[in-house]
Amino acid sequence: MLEKITLCGDNCLECPRYQAQSDQEIRAVAELWHKVGWRGAIVSNEEIRCSGCSSHKQCTYRLVECVQEHRVHKCNQCAQFPCQKIADMLQRSKEYQQRCLEVCTPQEYARLARAFFDKENNLRK
Repeated sequence: MLEKITLCGDNCLECPRYQAQSDQEIRAVAELWHKVGWRGAIVSNEEIRCSGCSSHKQCTYRLVECVQEHRVHKCNQCAQFPCQKIADMLQRSKEYQQRCLEVCTPQEYARLARAFFDKENNLRK
């Protein structure tokens, strides 16, 4: 299986946000992100559009800055891995997973699970 794993262990190639191409698909992602609580409102297509993580992108978990500070490309290359930032991120991810189970259709949940809820295994690759 092809993968593009982010600093926090997400798989971009499975992510609905990363995969979205048309304005309609991007809008559906904005609605889903609001539904699960990842955004406080349905945001614009420009705000929700994603082409993957990079060094200039804001990271909710502050991992972009952390890998730069530790001079590594990925968290699992750091001598402090796994650190408290990773532990906190994994705990938050479990909370998101529970919320998604509660509010998503089985199809929505399956897509999100493939993209976001195997972080720990992905981080160790």
